[in-house]
Amino acid sequence: MSAVMQELLQLLDLEPIEINLFRGQSINLFGKNVFGGQVLGQALMAAGRTVENRLAHSLHAYFLRPGDATTPIVYAVERVRDGKSFTTRTVKAIQHGEIIFTMMASFSIAEDGLDHQMPMPEVPQPEELKSELELRRLVAPFVPEKMRAMMERDRPIELRPIDPVNPFALTPKPPKRAHWMRAQMQLPDDPFLHQCLLAFSSDFALMGTAMMPHAVHFMQPSMQCASIDHAMWFHRPVRMDDWLLYSMDAPSASSAKGINRGLIYSRDGVLVASTAQEGLMRQHELLER
Repeated sequence: MSAVMQELLQLLDLEPIEINLFRGQSINLFGKNVFGGQVLGQALMAAGRTVENRLAHSLHAYFLRPGDATTPIVYAVERVRDGKSFTTRTVKAIQHGEIIFTMMASFSIAEDGLDHQMPMPEVPQPEELKSELELRRLVAPFVPEKMRAMMERDRPIELRPIDPVNPFALTPKPPKRAHWMRAQMQLPDDPFLHQCLLAFSSDFALMGTAMMPHAVHFMQPSMQCASIDHAMWFHRPVRMDDWLLYSMDAPSASSAKGINRGLIYSRDGVLVASTAQEGLMRQHELLER
């Protein structure tokens, strides 16, 4: 069993501390701040722990403050509505007495109905591509020593970028990118667990799509970057232990913010989920002029 994947599963296995109140541990993936995908996955899990016999079909979240990766997070769930077809929950994530994140999630019964989807883009298969870990280790010698361990560390979700970006040799590119992704071990047959893992994984690389036309990267000291909000729609059943294609684009950037969108497909071309996220992309040298 993958040690890093087991750690992620433990992160999602929240501790109930009172009715509608849960505690989740934190993991240091990208430095001192909590990875946004961790809060998304844990908050969705907290909401789902108060729902029976229904899966999530959408979530809408705001990142309000940076999370502390060294401290547990408390998730307070409000049972907004339990209807015949839909169940609605609001979740607040709390650290150090402050709300760092808020989310509304909706769950629904399974129904038959009209069905269509956008086709999956034609891209190389994952077996033809280098993993993100291999690519990160190639550039690790060129980053400051304090960041090198983070760059070389294995992660629970394996990514294989279609057209990798070298953060040290950036050129303007159209705001489109894609990668394959999957969990690093076979997972239990729990549909909701796969949804929570997909929410966790949906934050990888999405915000950076709007930076591509401007040849900037979150690793540059002059850039202040942060996720502002995140929306997600679950269309069809998903398995995170099989390859998924995450196809992303960014139709607009303005006022130090960029909007990013994503479509997530199973390997056989079924559209399983969609995402949208606005991110802060502030250049400090521009403010100093």
